Amino acid sequence: MKTTQSILGFLLSTSLSFFGQADEQIRDVESLEALRAFIEVYEHIKDEYVEEIDDQTLLNHAINGMLTKLDPHSGYLKPRDVSSLRDSTTGSFGGIGIEMDLVDGLIKVIAPIDDSPASRAGILAKDIITHVNNETVRDVNLRKAIELLRGPIGSEVELNILRKVDGEAEELTISLERAVIRVTSVKQEILPHGIGYIRISQFQNRTGSDLVKAISKLQSQEKLKGLILDLRNNPGGVLSAAVEVVDAFVSEGLVVTIKGRDEFLESKYEATNTAVLSQEPIVILINGGSASASEIVAGALQDHERAVLIGTPSFGKGSVQTILALENDYALKLTTALYYTPSGRSIQAKGIQPTIQVSGGEAPIESDSQVRETDLPKHLENAENADITSDRVINRLTQDNQLLHAYNLLRGSQLLSRSDGPRSLISP
Repeated sequence: MKTTQSILGFLLSTSLSFFGQADEQIRDVESLEALRAFIEVYEHIKDEYVEEIDDQTLLNHAINGMLTKLDPHSGYLKPRDVSSLRDSTTGSFGGIGIEMDLVDGLIKVIAPIDDSPASRAGILAKDIITHVNNETVRDVNLRKAIELLRGPIGSEVELNILRKVDGEAEELTISLERAVIRVTSVKQEILPHGIGYIRISQFQNRTGSDLVKAISKLQSQEKLKGLILDLRNNPGGVLSAAVEVVDAFVSEGLVVTIKGRDEFLESKYEATNTAVLSQEPIVILINGGSASASEIVAGALQDHERAVLIGTPSFGKGSVQTILALENDYALKLTTALYYTPSGRSIQAKGIQPTIQVSGGEAPIESDSQVRETDLPKHLENAENADITSDRVINRLTQDNQLLHAYNLLRGSQLLSRSDGPRSLISP
C-alpha cells in the first residue's frame, strides 16, 4: 500500500506543480478534478478488485487506455514492440531465415532463405514446424509464430519438424543459432516490350536506394519504355524512403507537406534533381491495403501528372506518428501531424482515388516474401532469360485484373507513339 500511496502522491504533486508552473495558480479546475477521479478509481481497483494487480500493470493499463482512445495509431510500446518496429524500418532482424505461412493451423515452410541458419541446417520447403523450444505452435497466429522464431542474434532455438519422405511423415529435431536476416522491400521483373514491373512491399530505410538499383537492373536487361510500380497491400513505413521514391521519378516540385497542431509549424519535402526515370510513362497499382507512405508516393506522382493510378481507393492513413523514447525502455507512439499531397489534399480518412478504378480479379497479390531461384545470390542465368524471366508475370496477367490493365495501358501507349508520335498517358 505504501508503494501505491507514493505513486499517487507523486502523480498529484507533479500535476499540481505542472499547473502551478504554468500560471502560478491552478486555473484548469476540470483537469484537476479529472486527476482526482483517476486517483480515486486507481485506489478502488487496487483495494477492491477481485484479483490483485501490481502497480506497474495497472499504470500500463491506464497509459494504454489513454492512448488507444485518441486514435487507432497512437500507442504505448513495450520493449519488444519497439524492437519489432526497429526491425521493420531497417529490414533486418535476428531470426532463422524462412519464408512461412499458416496452413490448417500449422507453420508450413515455403522456402528457406539462401545462406540462412535454416538453409544451413537443412530445413526444406514444405516442412511443418510443430514445436519451437518444446512449445507447441499449432493454431498460433502468424504474429505469435514470428515472435517465437525471431530473437537475439546468436541465441539458439530448437525446432520440431514433420517432413514427408517417400509418403511417410518423418519427425526431426533441429537446433539453430539465430543470425541477421535481411528482407528486401523491392523486387523487379522485366515484361515483354520493354515494360518494367517493380513491387515495393513496404518502405524501409534502404527502399529508396534499392529502387534505384532495381531500375538500373531493369535498364541493363532492356531499354525501359514504361514502368508498373506495384504498391498494393503496402502498409507504408519510413517517410524519407517515400520521398526518395518520388524523387526517383520527378526532378522538381513538392513531394509532401506535414502539418501539425500548430499551423505555423509545417514541414515541406521537395524533390531534388536526381530523377533516374523522368520521362518514361508510369502506372501505379494501389488498393485498399496501400497506406501511409504508399499514399504519399501515389498522391505525389498523381499530382505531378507523372503517373496513372490503377486499382481501388487506398486505405486513407494520412497521419504521422512520432516515436518518443521513454526511460523504462518503453516508447510512446503518438500521432502528431497529417500528410498533404503536393496539391494540398489531405490523405487522412480519404485516401487516394485511382485514375482508373479496376477491381483486382480473383488471384491474390503475390507474396512478396516468397523467395525464388532468381532471388538467390549467384543463381545461374537461363540462356533464354528474356522469355523465361517474364513467364511467371505473364501467367499472372490472366488472373490479376489490375496488372493486366496497367500492362495494356503501357503497351497501348507504345503503339500510339509508334503510329502518331510520342503521347503521354495523361491528357494535358
